[in-house]
This record gives sequence, structure tokens and C-alpha cells, in this order.
Amino acid sequence: MARLGAGTWRKYVWAMASGPSRTLVVGREAGEAVAFEAPGGPVLAGLLFRPTFSAASGSGRHGVVLVQGFPVGGRMSGAPGYGLTHLAARLSTETGAVVLTFDFRGTGRSEGDLSLNGWRADLAAAVGTLRAVPGVERIWLVGFAAGATLSICAAGEDAAVAGVAAFAPQAEFSERAIDPRRLVAQARAAGLIRSPGYPPDAAAWAGEFRALRPAALAAKVPPRPLLIVHGANDEVVPLADARELAEAAHASAELRILASAGHMLLYDPRAVALLLGWFDRYLGAPA
Repeated sequence: MARLGAGTWRKYVWAMASGPSRTLVVGREAGEAVAFEAPGGPVLAGLLFRPTFSAASGSGRHGVVLVQGFPVGGRMSGAPGYGLTHLAARLSTETGAVVLTFDFRGTGRSEGDLSLNGWRADLAAAVGTLRAVPGVERIWLVGFAAGATLSICAAGEDAAVAGVAAFAPQAEFSERAIDPRRLVAQARAAGLIRSPGYPPDAAAWAGEFRALRPAALAAKVPPRPLLIVHGANDEVVPLADARELAEAAHASAELRILASAGHMLLYDPRAVALLLGWFDRYLGAPA
């Protein structure tokens, strides 16, 4: 993906909000640069991929939001970059869906600082942005790691979301909030907190992680489809988390465990094949 300086990108995304869309080339694929924001939130940067006329039947009727995770080992878990943008282009081409991938506040080219409730608002804003694209009738969420968890939660809160594919989701974030000061330091070191003096109340900020109950929201997803994919050798999120979320969603959940797979399922071709097969089953279904 093309790199722009912080000041240049800030002017660029504001231009996107008020002017015509532009195109960024990602390898051989092209995505439209878009900007949007949650109410009262910072400007968020994203890429929108539209299907060609030769794509699957029903082209453009479905919308897919691809959702990133927290940094793992120095890179984002499913970050907007080579992996996620190329997956977005592939999904658009092979399924005929309009696909949006974006940077949460505090990540990538988006403005702002990490806040779990802020990220939840960002995802809701992304869904609203995609829903406003002419011709899009149904919205699907595809998330990786923390983004998978937030996608499940978003579907539990928004009955209009058609379904969710969650890769390596966590059943809770409470462990992250045990030591608020350490969590803030880790987020700042990872570049997720950029503003001096943020957050003003570390305990309240960390409390957002403790307060989220993904399993309770997973229980609200049925009867809509929920695909949960987890690596048998995931070194970050225990397999038990996937089982807990699947059990919470009862018969609606389809749990797939990939032998010998770790946490970074975005780069596992078996995981991508499962996603494409899942969409093949559901995107042709009547609304």
C-alpha cells in the first residue's frame, strides 16, 4: 500500500470526506481511499473494493467489512497492509461483494488513540459507511483476533448484520486490564496511543476491556450464521476461547479447528479457503 506522510494523509482523508474518491493501487488490485468517523471520533482511513461487472451474480448486493486485530509480535494481527488489503481485493473479485477494510483509531493512517469502546464505535461507523454504498443490501463481518471478537460483539448489538466469520477470537479481554498502567505503556509502545496525557484516567480506560462480555453478545447472533476458525496451536488465544464463543451461539455457530495452525490465520491458505467456501454457501441465499 502506498505510504503517505502523516500531514499529507490527514489532508488527503479530509479531501476524501468532501471530494471525489481516489484510487490507491495495492499490488495489482485497486481500492478506493475512503474516510469516515464515528460520532465525535477521529477521522478513520479505509480502502473500499468494488466488484467488477464480471464478478459473481448479485454483484454489489453484499457488503463485507474486514476487521483487524491488536498488534502481535510487532505487526497487526490481520492489519490493513499486504495481507488484509489483498484479502479484501480477492473477496470482492471472487464473491462479488463490496469490501471495506479500515484502520481503527490509533492504528495505521487513522487518527486518534486506542480505546476499546472507541474501536467498537469505529466498527459500527464502518458498517454504516458500507451500508450507505448504493446497491449494498446486506452486511457481513470478517474479523481476525481482537477484530474477530469485536465483530461478534457488533453482530450481537446490530441485528441487521447478516453474519460473522471470526478467526482466532478471544472470549474476553479482562486479562489485558489487570494492570492499567502496564496496558497503557504497552499500547503507547505499540503506537496505539499517540497523544501526551492519554488516557486521562487509566483505570477507567482499562475498565472498558473488563466490561466487554463477548460470549453474552455471541448468544445474540443466532439464528444468523457464525463461522469461528481457530488454530490448534494458537500461541496467543487458547482454543477454549473459540469453544466458549461457539457454545454461546449454540447451533448457529460453525467451529473449525485448523491442525498445526497458529494465531496468524490471515496468512493460512486453509483459513482463507474456509472463508471463501462459507461465503459461497451464504452470499447466494435470499435476504
